[in-house]
Amino acid sequence: MIKQNSHVLFYYNNTKKWLQKVSKNKSLHTHIGVIHHSDAIGKKYGSRIMTNKDKYVYVLEPTIFDYIMKIQHGTQIVYPKDLGYIAARTGMQSGHKVVEIGTGSGALTIFAASIVKSRGHVYTFDVNEAFMKIAEKNIKRAGMSKYVTMKKMDLKTAKKIPVKDADIILIDLGDPWTVLPQARKMLKDSGAIVSICPTMNQLEKLVSSLVQNEFTDIECTENILRTIDAREGKTRHSFQAIGHTTYLCFARKAFFDKKSSRQKKI
Repeated sequence: MIKQNSHVLFYYNNTKKWLQKVSKNKSLHTHIGVIHHSDAIGKKYGSRIMTNKDKYVYVLEPTIFDYIMKIQHGTQIVYPKDLGYIAARTGMQSGHKVVEIGTGSGALTIFAASIVKSRGHVYTFDVNEAFMKIAEKNIKRAGMSKYVTMKKMDLKTAKKIPVKDADIILIDLGDPWTVLPQARKMLKDSGAIVSICPTMNQLEKLVSSLVQNEFTDIECTENILRTIDAREGKTRHSFQAIGHTTYLCFARKAFFDKKSSRQKKI
């Protein structure tokens, strides 16, 4: 049941939908007419209401996907098509301890928190206060604040590591290789690491650094999503496709046993 201050997704179609915190005295003015919040209060999620132009919208309960796609942007976000593979490839699950280096707008933070809750936690670090304020609002709006600890800290120069035995480390920096030594110290044995890389040049340098820092199971991917307009007798590929957004680089902490290798050579 929708109540005062509930979050609602007013859905008209795939491109026209609005995420709102409903209040009985508020209205939303759109091209399909005015949507009165009071019309949604007391209704079940999934109900539909009418605008003053006799257009109907569905009142849906927002998902993490909706919160991420509607967040305030301070930086480029990580999109759901990439988020899903990150979760699968790293084995992210409830109870995990996740470290994020580079909070950005908080999209990846929100997604990770939604998976590791309620026994797990996300520790996210950034150096830009303006971005952190935006991310904090986005995380709060999505209802994930209690599962996230945010701190201003430059891990590139940190002398002490803030977290130990992390299951997964997420890196969203322009120069991810600079924090690999610190990331390795924070990771549990065989823990997973994933980096968001906008360019192939970054991938090249990162992979080389991963090997130097004793990481294995390295994989670089690009995920392309193309939707289908499915209508009877008219099904075709959608003209709107989400193409390149970023490259992903995955790896796991290992022990190369370099000393033993040297001894054998001798």
